[in-house]
Amino acid sequence: MNLYPERNPEDAAAAVTHYPTPGLTLVSSPPVAGESRCIYTATNGARYEVVAQTVYSVSSKNVYTALGTLTTSTGRVYMVDNGFNVFLVDGSTNGWAIDMASNFMIQISDPSFYGADRVDIVDGYFIFNKPNSQQFYISNYLSISFNSLDITSKSTYPDNLVTLAVMHREIWLFGDQTTEVWYNTGASDFTFGRMPGVFIEHGCVAKHSVAKHDLTLMWLSKDQQGQGIVLLGKNYTASRISTHAIEQEFQTYSRIDDAVGYTYQQGGHVFYVLSFPTANKTWCYDITTGLWHQRGYLEGSGTFSRHRGVCHSFNQGRNLVGDYATGNVYALDPNSYTDNGNPILCVRSFPHIGASGKRALFRQFVADMEVGQGVAGDLTDPAVFLRWSDDRGFSWGNPVQGSLGKAGDYISVIQFQRLGYARDRVFELSWSAGVKTALNGAYIDMSAART
Repeated sequence: MNLYPERNPEDAAAAVTHYPTPGLTLVSSPPVAGESRCIYTATNGARYEVVAQTVYSVSSKNVYTALGTLTTSTGRVYMVDNGFNVFLVDGSTNGWAIDMASNFMIQISDPSFYGADRVDIVDGYFIFNKPNSQQFYISNYLSISFNSLDITSKSTYPDNLVTLAVMHREIWLFGDQTTEVWYNTGASDFTFGRMPGVFIEHGCVAKHSVAKHDLTLMWLSKDQQGQGIVLLGKNYTASRISTHAIEQEFQTYSRIDDAVGYTYQQGGHVFYVLSFPTANKTWCYDITTGLWHQRGYLEGSGTFSRHRGVCHSFNQGRNLVGDYATGNVYALDPNSYTDNGNPILCVRSFPHIGASGKRALFRQFVADMEVGQGVAGDLTDPAVFLRWSDDRGFSWGNPVQGSLGKAGDYISVIQFQRLGYARDRVFELSWSAGVKTALNGAYIDMSAART
């Protein structure tokens, strides 16, 4: 929880180091609090946000200017621009456009616009899915006007079109059961056509789970055999990237079709962040390492809720995310160790440890962690806690407190001793000290008993 693993060079002392996920540093707050539905940085660098029903232009000094009002107040909004206009869709039958020169916003009144769950752009054409149908359609070239003839259907299988995304100048059409890829053929009647020989027999269960990075797409899948597998699309194929453990977790959720995903890159890692609003959970896939971790926000009650960030945009060198509850905009800050002042609880459970069925004596547990990063002058040691389970993780003992070392105490050793007997033990470390840390692992001194 709130730790991502990074593999070290082969000659390193530890094979893997766990680093805390970035904290949240407040960048701006909207004039009226509400659900953050979209953050978008246009090709001219301008920043736009949608909070509840209101569309804002936000200056480089974080001054909010209301541009207009949508007809919906919840759910994801998508924006994209063609260099002249930013187009907005919110899943309804309505659409809006913002003139990038004047920041004047209008509602689309063209009768050949049918609404959309998502908008994207390729070769100067805005691309839209027509909700609750097999169809998708396009705008006129570099325009916010439409031709009633520029509409066609996902054609190889009779499932509805759930959403779409553009990658490598090609349109991926995600159906309820299957996926097609289309490209610009240059045809005079409708410029896009289906890619010959490409047909992916996996659809999409959550329309807002689709996210792109470079030449890959990630989404939460559904097909004729089931649902709940996370796929990565690349080179016209789809590969499973979720694990059995992750998929088992998804099966416990009462709803997964509301999942929301986005990607961001930081520190050489590319992360796919997937949140489940109803289940109140957030999972993150590190595309760079191929490993998963969980992210969570520590509530005042001591429980975890999903991560606060629900939408993302890279703006002025910062990874910005919008708060699903307040509309606040935060920077994902690797040098911040709190979520806007709220503690971040980091948790690492270790593998089951036993002695081939015999009872084992656990003499000592030594955590291999970065220490000595406490606040200068603070007389209180930053705390780290160890607890363990002797019944395969079904119940846990009370946590035992250790020290992460005062500021400058770089050789402090985190150790816990006289830990008793067990046949099968699971250790767990946790901390929320708000200081810089890194966890390599642990050394455990144990020996097998006679029985």
